[in-house]
Amino acid sequence: MDTTANKKKTTSRKSSKSGKSGFGKEMYLSWYELMLRIRKFEERALMMYGQQKIRGFCHVYIGQEAVAAGLESAIRPEDAVVTAYRQHGIALARGCSSDECMAELFGKKTGIVKGKGGSMHFFSAEHRYFGGNGIVGAQIPIGTGIGFAEKYKGTDNLCVTMFGDGAARQGSLHESFNMAMSWKLPVLYIVENNGYAMGTSVKRTSNVTELYKLGQSYDMPGEPVDGMDPAAVHEAVTKAAEHIRSGKGPFLLEMRTYRYKGHSVSDPAKYRTKEEVQEYKERDPIKMIEEATLKESLATEEDLKAIQDKIKQEIADAVKFAEESEFPDPSELWEDNYVQKDYPFIMD
Repeated sequence: MDTTANKKKTTSRKSSKSGKSGFGKEMYLSWYELMLRIRKFEERALMMYGQQKIRGFCHVYIGQEAVAAGLESAIRPEDAVVTAYRQHGIALARGCSSDECMAELFGKKTGIVKGKGGSMHFFSAEHRYFGGNGIVGAQIPIGTGIGFAEKYKGTDNLCVTMFGDGAARQGSLHESFNMAMSWKLPVLYIVENNGYAMGTSVKRTSNVTELYKLGQSYDMPGEPVDGMDPAAVHEAVTKAAEHIRSGKGPFLLEMRTYRYKGHSVSDPAKYRTKEEVQEYKERDPIKMIEEATLKESLATEEDLKAIQDKIKQEIADAVKFAEESEFPDPSELWEDNYVQKDYPFIMD
């Protein structure tokens, strides 16, 4: 996979031939390729899980790809991103390769964190990607701290701190929001509201169901965004990033999106109707971009077919790479750990 190509920023991709949103062919095809990469990666991960080649927890990003695509095209490579455990798609968007991500799911030493992290704990300092965090809401203060570090060092970077609608009910969110606004930290908070947290509707968990309003008591600006449309995501993130980089402090975006699958592989998702799922599938971001590029003559069917073939081969190669890679040696248990050498409670 050409990670360099994935890392090119596309905020100015407005060619002489643009769609209704003002974005040109290059941007549309970039979104299409990334969303298709995430979708096919996740579909194959589910297949491999069914064959017991992937074990443990597994939360796939199918349906939410537009958030990753629009976000990545609007921020910079040096910006930091931290998120929760539904995170394979965000890692791929940041430029992490399909090979190393698939190998991590297989628990192999060629994985993005040497097979030690599994589905929930990807990490890449190279790509300014700080996980993949398994504790609900834990990444919110972490992202706030990364934002503090960027301000302390005097950079122009921001930290995108992503969480789900379930984590929006955690106390750590309010502590983080208060600190971030008080110190005007460069943090873009993004709540990916897919409607159900683990399996309970947003409407049953709080009187506040418009989650972008959660920052209002701290005077934090916020907006709702159509999270099924990468163009809408890109435009909202671009606006929020400009606000943050100007020194005005954090911004909260509520990405209204949807996951087609259950919370995890073990969730049959019986708490919602088939009709509801189908309604969202009619707004599928990949299908919508595909139709838009053809309707507005931004690309041909041959252009799209070339991308489809490329991604199909890339994911097949990633599975082959993961299967042929070795498991880490048991001695790796003692590597990459924080150690206090004079800790008094360890017996030799």
